[in-house]
Amino acid sequence: MSHLTERKDKNCLNCNAQVYGRYCQVCGQENIEPAESLWHLITHFFNDITHFDGKFFSTLKLLITKPGFLPAEYKRGRRASYLNPVRMYIFTSFVFFIIFFSVYDFENSIKIDGKRYTASTIAAMDSADLAKATQELNNGKAMTREEFLRYTDSTNSNLSVTFNGQQYSNRQQYDSFINAGLIKPGWFEKKIAYKQFEISSKYQNDGNAIMNNMLSIFLHMFPQILFVSLPLFAFVLWLLYIRRKEFYFVSHGIFSVHLYIFYFITFLFLIMIKEIEELLHWSYIFNWASFILTVLLLLYEYKALRHFYQQSRAKTILKFFLAVFCRMGIFILLAIVFIIFSIFKI
Repeated sequence: MSHLTERKDKNCLNCNAQVYGRYCQVCGQENIEPAESLWHLITHFFNDITHFDGKFFSTLKLLITKPGFLPAEYKRGRRASYLNPVRMYIFTSFVFFIIFFSVYDFENSIKIDGKRYTASTIAAMDSADLAKATQELNNGKAMTREEFLRYTDSTNSNLSVTFNGQQYSNRQQYDSFINAGLIKPGWFEKKIAYKQFEISSKYQNDGNAIMNNMLSIFLHMFPQILFVSLPLFAFVLWLLYIRRKEFYFVSHGIFSVHLYIFYFITFLFLIMIKEIEELLHWSYIFNWASFILTVLLLLYEYKALRHFYQQSRAKTILKFFLAVFCRMGIFILLAIVFIIFSIFKI
């Protein structure tokens, strides 16, 4: 319900039906004054996404503390009291990737004192700042601009194209071998080779720059990988519980959505712990936190399967390991596909 003033007139502005109460019984529109402030429009937008009136936080609490409870409630038809799982997935994934890509910079950069700088940023510093920034890179000894340029040149790895044990410095050399009949690549192999020559030329044979840009493109595709993996993982669950006729494919899909939401929340904690570690220079805290959260994630997934599908411990443990193994296979397969796409987008 909005906080806008209810209209005195009792005709619905949407369908013109007679309104008894605050909402139209025909179309469901709230009978309120059409004029609204910008602040109301903004708050209404966030309320529509998250139901910050209490439903979002109550749903979040149940998701974290009761594995498998929410998808079971959805299956029973008890849905009005909880935030819609698809809406919650969109919101949590949106927040996660906004924070993730704002915290981590995947451009070709150098880490100094917990912060990342591009080589061009460091080179543009004045002499005093350059000396301070380069001390960490050179065992406490400041570098001159010329020394820093030599340092960055030495860290760039040159890239050459290799096929069948033979290295080719450019496309012309590769084509000359083909024309001479020394090599006979297939159509797909030739396309890959040509793409590699194109990338090498574009990035001036700088292997580090190529890998950083490729990694950046791939990671920006990761939301699509997760989204595509959802129905595939639901299909795996459908196969694992195919004899349970009371569980439809949508039931497995809703379970998968809630599981992914919990993963997003857990990874947000990991990002926060990583930032605290870098800020306070606490060694190994991130490694220990990663280990503990990984164990908790696996335990959470097992309990969610057990509570949702209501099978014995032995069957649940077996299907839990099969589900984890299959999901890893799905991610690997999708990663390979999206890596190929990222290569052709460089």
